Parts: sequence; structure tokens; C-alpha cells
Amino acid sequence: MTKYSICIIGGASRYTPDMLAMLCNQKERFPLKRIVLYDIEEERQVIVGKYAEILFREYYPELEEIVYTTDKETAFQDIDFALMQIRAGRLKMREQDEKISIRHGCLGQETCGAGGFAYGLRSIPAIIELVNDIRKYSPECWILNYSNPAAIVAEATKRVFPDDYRIINICDMPIAIMDMYAAVLGKKRKDLDPKYFGLNHFGWFTHIYDKETGEDYLPKLKEILKTPVDVQTEPLFQEPSWKATFHFMSQMISDFDEYLPNTYLQYYLYPHKMYAKENPEYTRANEVMDGNEKETYECLKKIIALGKIRGTEYELTADVGCHAEYIVDLAAALANNTKEIFLIITENRGIIENVDDGMMVEVPCRVGRNGVEPLAAGPIPTFYKGMMENQHAYEKLAVDACLEGNKKKALQALVLNRTVVNADTAIALLDDLIEANKGYWNEMK
Repeated sequence: MTKYSICIIGGASRYTPDMLAMLCNQKERFPLKRIVLYDIEEERQVIVGKYAEILFREYYPELEEIVYTTDKETAFQDIDFALMQIRAGRLKMREQDEKISIRHGCLGQETCGAGGFAYGLRSIPAIIELVNDIRKYSPECWILNYSNPAAIVAEATKRVFPDDYRIINICDMPIAIMDMYAAVLGKKRKDLDPKYFGLNHFGWFTHIYDKETGEDYLPKLKEILKTPVDVQTEPLFQEPSWKATFHFMSQMISDFDEYLPNTYLQYYLYPHKMYAKENPEYTRANEVMDGNEKETYECLKKIIALGKIRGTEYELTADVGCHAEYIVDLAAALANNTKEIFLIITENRGIIENVDDGMMVEVPCRVGRNGVEPLAAGPIPTFYKGMMENQHAYEKLAVDACLEGNKKKALQALVLNRTVVNADTAIALLDDLIEANKGYWNEMK
């Protein structure tokens, strides 16, 4: 059986431990010979790296090599898969994005609002540089990009690397929503076959089929979810802000009951309600820094001090986050030519026949050794078409602004964003974001 070499880019991320656990759990169907963790922050990388050494010594002794490094040549040489999950500027810059936006009366949400715009313009140069570096040392490896804001990143990589079909942009949010649906139905997510269309963080489920019986659970789910429900998904989604997000789905379904929405549509459909919930002194970035991120590294330090995992409270289980599960499942599908269906961000090219062919849509795709094969979605109704075309125009202009250093297009992008809209607001907001992002954004003229 073929064994693969992989590199996790953003190896010091709080998401990496779950991904490493998933690789241990999936070693029979996705066997590895070498794992490299790459990050630009050595202190955090060492913490995750030392944890990984303990984990693989106990749970993956047949692994030939585990490396953690800040050197690109060491990291990217002769790898089969690059799993990319970077956050340009980390959570401190996310905090800036959110608080600057709120100061101007706008949502700072990290992928949807003005915060997502700022984050996108930081992510694009960093990801382009990384892809070029990976291709220098491993021209044929699969690059599975998980980095946000995925829609803007996908639009940029499509343009800069138009013929590189081995770059695949993905997001776990539809899968997290599917976990919630499965819990409501008393099923497992992999029992369900979704039909979905949209852009990243901007889409709708049109059917939820039972793989065995063919029953469409969409009508049943709509009725259930018109009332807020609590479901036990992974611990991350039990945080107060995530619980509120899943609860608010009930209003979206009550008001727009044709399909089931991606949770992120709350920011576009109800920006005033979402803004009213914002705390200008303590944003989602603060919640993550004080909560999940802090807890993750404290846990890793305790494991390192113990020098073991087996026989402790940190014993590995089969239950890992959907972020880790989805990216490892996708890598296994590519390696094993399984032809499984995943929701993937890909160029439209007629998939949704009544929108722009160049739009980077998120749709079901069959995945195998030759990459991604999108499944046709047909035409979509006017409301969804209009929403998507407006959002696509915003994303295109945001990428133009970054690649061209074009301040006029940056302003146009913000005006088109449904969470900003007002031109005077956009002008003042853009000036503050440019100042805050010096050294991260390409220069704006």
C-alpha cells in the first residue's frame, strides 16, 4: 500500500491537534510515512511539534518521520499533500478587523463583513507566496486549502494559478451544519446526501437525502428548525456565539423557507440585528483567544509535561472536530480514488447554468485520483441568483484591489458588501483598514 508524505501548513494552529488525531484514526485508509508541521511562529510550533512526537510514538509508531520546522525547503520538499490552514495576522489582527468595523457601525465578522474583506486582503499575498514555494519543491502535490476567507482566496488562486487543478479550496461549515441536521434527525452525517449551491459561506441546501432510503429530509428539517433547537455537536459549537448562530437559523428558515441556509447568511440578510449583538470591547476574536485557543495550548503543555497520552485523561478517541475530519477525508478520497461526494469551491463553468461561468461556486463534487468533478446544479431562482451575483461582484473587486493595489476597487468592493453598503461609511472604514494593515496588504493607490 502506498504511503504518503504530507505537510500541514499552519502547523502551530489550534486546529492542528485534532487533525493529527484524525490522521492516527485514519491510518488504515490514508497511510503516511512522513508528516511535517510548518509554521512561521517557532514558539507555538515547538509546542504542537512536541505534542505530535508523543502522539505518534504512542498511536502511530509505524510512521517513519515527524518533523516540525519553520524552514520552507525542509517542509515542502517531496510532499504528496499540503494541508493549508493559515491565518494571516493571526487573532490579534482579527481583533483589529472586528473592532475597527464596529467603530464605523459595521459588522466585523471575519469572513463576511468588513473584517472578512481585511482578512482576505491579508490572506491573498500570503497564500500566493506559499503556493509558489510549494510548487518549487513539490510540483505535483495536492494543495488542500482550508484558509479563510475561502471565497476570496479561491477567486485569487483561480486567477494566479488558472491551470493548477491540484489546488482545491474547501470549507467545513456546510459539514458542521450537516452534523447539526444529522443530530436533529438521529442520524450520522455520512448517512445523508446533501444537494447544495452557493458561494462559500453564502449558500443553500436544496435537498437532504437519506443515502439508503432516498427520503428527502428537507421538509422535515424545515419544520423542526423553525423553532430554535439545542444539539450536541462538537465542543467548539457549544460556545455562546456559536449556539446563538445555530439558534438564529430558525428566523432565517421562517422568513425564507424555500431552502435551508448556510448559517453565515444571517450576516447578509440581517446585518442590523447582527450588529446590535456586537460588543465593541469584546469581540469573537477575544472569545477565541480567551477560550478555545488558550485551552488548546494549555492542554498540549500538560501532555508534554506528562510525556504521554495513553492512560491519561487525554486518551485519544474517535471523536474529532469536523475541520479535521473533512480535510483528511478529502485527502483520502484523492489518494484512494473513492469518488466520494464533497462540497467544494470550484469554478462554475456551467454547473449553475444561469450565473457567470467564472464564479467560484460551492457545490457537490465527486472526488478521485484526477481531482474534482462538479455535479450539475441547474438554474437557480431569481432571489438566489441576485444575491450570489452581488456577492460575487464584491469578491471579484476585493481580489482586484489586492492584486492591483487599487484603492478605488477596494472602495467599490466595500460598498457592494451587504454589511457595509453606505459609501461615506466605506470611505472612512477603508482608510482605517489600510492604516491597520500596513505590512500585510499590498500597497493601495
